[in-house]
Amino acid sequence: MELPLVVGVDGSDSSLEAVDWAVDEAARLGLSLRLVHASLWERYEGGLPSLRTGRPAEEVMAERIAASCAERARLRDPEVKVSSDVLPDDAVSALLHAAHESSALVTGSRGRGKIAGMLLGSVSLTVAGRAVCPVVVVRGGERNRQGSFGRVVVGLGDSAEGSAAVRFAFREAQVRGCDLHTVRAWRRPAHEHVDDPLIADDAAGAEEERASALLTDVLRDAGRNHPQVEVRRRTVEGPAHKALLDASSDADLVVVGARRRHGHVGLQLGRVAHALLHHAECPVAVVPQRT
Repeated sequence: MELPLVVGVDGSDSSLEAVDWAVDEAARLGLSLRLVHASLWERYEGGLPSLRTGRPAEEVMAERIAASCAERARLRDPEVKVSSDVLPDDAVSALLHAAHESSALVTGSRGRGKIAGMLLGSVSLTVAGRAVCPVVVVRGGERNRQGSFGRVVVGLGDSAEGSAAVRFAFREAQVRGCDLHTVRAWRRPAHEHVDDPLIADDAAGAEEERASALLTDVLRDAGRNHPQVEVRRRTVEGPAHKALLDASSDADLVVVGARRRHGHVGLQLGRVAHALLHHAECPVAVVPQRT
């Protein structure tokens, strides 16, 4: 039996968007859905005497958030099996622990804090940078979240961090019945011979060829397992994060890899993943690759 899809909820508008996206994803993959709400009320209430005879307001609120999100999920798709838990922990710890028994984690892009705008919430950023399973941060416009464009985009870095992300992206394209767009950025050598245009062009051409060869190598095995997925390959001169941010405007999902170094407990996100999580115009999946 496959592990459930887990979505972190806190009652914010962003987390409700994550619930909607996660329900649709669970339906596509035939997975159950587990909603997790983290609350520390027990930790703070348990050690203190109380004169109140009713239940603590924090406990009631936590249970209401979990229950209302579960009801929203069931109404969106009654065929998806939904469960909910209120965990006595902080949100990051609760979700990182849940990641060990999840096919993937889903979060909103912003929590209940007062900071507005497009910046990513600290919980989502930390979870994306440390979880042992794929993490999807649901962001962007409604058409992107609803999957209206028929495009999954995967950004390819070096081969050490790419294979898990590519497999994830192929699976997403297959269950959605859409095209997979693969993007590999390349840069001109920093010390090219600018006085000789022919040498400069040769150096740039060699870098582009290397980018294309990497696409071929990384896509070969995963593509063999998903022959029905239409793959569109693109090499782009320039910064990788810019190419993927541009691609996110008319994509349903952007997928990137992230290395997870054994024994390292801090954030493990490269510049590209960090930029996408903060500024992409569609949901972003960060897929860990153990090294």
